[in-house]
Amino acid sequence: MRILLIEDDPEASRYISRGLREAGHVVTLADNGPDGLSMASDEEHDVLIVDRMLPSMDGLSIIEALRSQNSPLPILILSALGDLEDRVLGLRAGGDDYLPKPFAFEELLARVEALGRRPGPGSLTTELVVADLEMDVLTRKVQRANLSITLQPREFRLLEYLMRHSGQVVTRTMLLENVWDYHFDPQTNVIDVHVSRLRAKIDRDFDKPLLHTVRGAGYMLREPE
Repeated sequence: MRILLIEDDPEASRYISRGLREAGHVVTLADNGPDGLSMASDEEHDVLIVDRMLPSMDGLSIIEALRSQNSPLPILILSALGDLEDRVLGLRAGGDDYLPKPFAFEELLARVEALGRRPGPGSLTTELVVADLEMDVLTRKVQRANLSITLQPREFRLLEYLMRHSGQVVTRTMLLENVWDYHFDPQTNVIDVHVSRLRAKIDRDFDKPLLHTVRGAGYMLREPE
């Protein structure tokens, strides 16, 4: 999933984002309210995690602004304010879940993934199909021609992105930003290595390849002609 985390505490931000990335998610960070609101409004995310107390604009104000825009984005509120009244206030402002600090990361991850499973307006499909290649995003199962394919977390995220953009040219920049969460080019062959590994798993033992290199542009996953 693509997760936006709005948290002004650097240590908490590093802790949460590292754990989410290790679980296979793509995380975008904001450390203040106005930037977080702009990113939540203008970019596509599957779940928003927002700290209640933020500089310039607090978390509840962000939530209220998003709901006034009719945003269906699932929202988890983090806060050191954990009394019943505080939790009710957060949920009534438009939050979908409320997790008091301190918390166990396992609980945060479970709550985030539960929010990501909720269907809603504009929610992403969780079952992807390209030709005889199938992916279930929730169970993380992949198969081609009914044969199971085992993928590492980054390979799974790469394939998911390619399948969601099947028939389209996917550039290196698109992959860096959406699969590796880099907003710059680290000048490594990390993409080439992962694409090669993925191609070996989904194409090598089958007659018709699905994953193609588009010279000078990027990659494309498409059905055989």
